[in-house]
Amino acid sequence: MRVSRLHDPFLRGQLAIAALFLSLGFQYATWAARIPAIKSGLDLGAAEVGVLLMAAGVGAAVSFPLVAWLMRRLGSRRLALLSQLGLALLLLALAAAPNYPLALLVMCADGVLVGCLNVAMNAQGAALETRFERNTMARLHATFSAGSLLAALLASGMTAATGSVAAHFGVAVALLAVLGVCARTGLLDDEPAAAPETSGPKRERRRRSLPSRMTLWMCGAMVFGTVAEGAMNDWSALYLEDVAEASAELAPLGIAVVSGMMVVARLFADGWRGRWGDGRVVLVGSAVAGTGLAAALIGGGVAPALAGFACMGLGIAAVTPCVYAAAARQGSDALTLVAAMGTTGLLAGPPLIGFIAGATDLAWGMGAVSAAAGAVALCSTRIRWTPAPAVRGETSPV
Repeated sequence: MRVSRLHDPFLRGQLAIAALFLSLGFQYATWAARIPAIKSGLDLGAAEVGVLLMAAGVGAAVSFPLVAWLMRRLGSRRLALLSQLGLALLLLALAAAPNYPLALLVMCADGVLVGCLNVAMNAQGAALETRFERNTMARLHATFSAGSLLAALLASGMTAATGSVAAHFGVAVALLAVLGVCARTGLLDDEPAAAPETSGPKRERRRRSLPSRMTLWMCGAMVFGTVAEGAMNDWSALYLEDVAEASAELAPLGIAVVSGMMVVARLFADGWRGRWGDGRVVLVGSAVAGTGLAAALIGGGVAPALAGFACMGLGIAAVTPCVYAAAARQGSDALTLVAAMGTTGLLAGPPLIGFIAGATDLAWGMGAVSAAAGAVALCSTRIRWTPAPAVRGETSPV
């Protein structure tokens, strides 16, 4: 039985794609957890940190046509592997950046590669579900959160051991190299998209490329959901340190709490989808996330903040898997657009929180995160959710 499981093509593909999700969550949270050190090392203010994060969002935004072209030229497998390698190397570049302009350039490149990997790995996940008719997207997204959790724990340990960002990022790059090797073993082979042969299909394809109204609502839910998710990664450490007055060693654990709750929720999310439906899971979850964080901000202090972060992680966890699954059922164009919007929200949203914090304070900035979760709930009511397929392979690990 053990040998047959090792040779199960679905399991091999699931583990390989999970390595990509784990890599993206780990790389993203690695530099996000060290924002206080980067802020101090480059002598930045809150608004400048916001611009630094906005550079990643700009990179993600301009990557949309590039990602579509690369998907056609390379296919999702090769694009995923190349972008995963590039993201690992950019950690070293960020640690070595001697000034603010070069750091901005590195973050812009990071946004481009995040856009590439996000679309490619979700295309791989959707293809895996289609090929084997098994539901796995939530578990794959759980490994993204697991990567963030692992990065937060590593950041906390490295901060206690050494103040060197370069040493920390060097260890992270070594781990990412291992994950890249693991991913190569089981990714699905795909062919670059062929151009249409006649003018009729070309005209029809162009007409179909215009997003439907429901796709736009999916984009809205994805943007606001990833704004909330990304902001918790980017700003929770600073909130705990600057507003809640937590110690430098404790501050990275804000990301750990959010990511840990997201891992737990996403491990169970496929079952919730089958029992209650995607729409109800997204609506209730986003409401819990928004109200829980709002209550924590009103209460103040370290313990309420961590409790509010836990509510956010628990509630927002199922949003992206459900929306990605819904978009995949609308076709590859919808999936690519929604994935691109997810990257934009993840990278461009948190800088907006920085601008709000610069104009007011970080407590109001985190209040905007709570409002973003409420916007997810609103968007979810406008989406015609298709019932998720029965979950098969519940015991298949990721």
